[in-house]
Amino acid sequence: MKTVLITGVGKGIGKVLMERFIQDKFFVIGTYHMTEPNFQDENLVLFPLELTQSTSIESCASQIAQLGRKIDIHINNAGVLLDEEETRVVEAKLRETLEVNLIGTINFTERIIPFLIAGSHLINISSSAGSLSLPAEHDHYPYHYPSYKISKTALNMYTKTLSGRLKGKEIIVSSVHPGWVKTDMGGPEAEITPQEAAEHIFKLAVSQVETGQFWYKGEVFPW
Repeated sequence: MKTVLITGVGKGIGKVLMERFIQDKFFVIGTYHMTEPNFQDENLVLFPLELTQSTSIESCASQIAQLGRKIDIHINNAGVLLDEEETRVVEAKLRETLEVNLIGTINFTERIIPFLIAGSHLINISSSAGSLSLPAEHDHYPYHYPSYKISKTALNMYTKTLSGRLKGKEIIVSSVHPGWVKTDMGGPEAEITPQEAAEHIFKLAVSQVETGQFWYKGEVFPW
């Protein structure tokens, strides 16, 4: 039985991804922040994870290590959008955003890499907001949520650098834009459901694709 590790399974895309992988007979290791999913399965284990606290990251990674399972897929899904209405960088919001979306995510990932098998797939859930070459007609809010955009652009660079580093270990590293999704973050006016977004991510996760790429609905997306 293959194993997938997904962060942020308490709600939204992460919760649907958890259910999708269980449906496909994966053993799922899920992490949650404040909301533990009201979901149980013999092939599911859940751990709390606070990405702004190094002690929580260390504890969670240690508990995962104690499971003694090798990981086939690792999806960094947990993330925050704290400055949706801002058009300038607010330092406090930038710091907290980076702690979750970048620094904590990297800290946690680096602790998990030793458990990834050859041929595994590591996915960072990014955003079109992190693209530096997104055509202007597709960037509907060019000046809004700058801290979030900065964090996702930096996460994309982590994908690029990590993919080069892990290529010799035959580990695929990808960034994924999930789309504008009807979640607490995306809002009710968003274009697609969490189920649609999760299905595209699931299909990518179980595919053998070129490492170091940015994806959206199975197609390469502009960095």
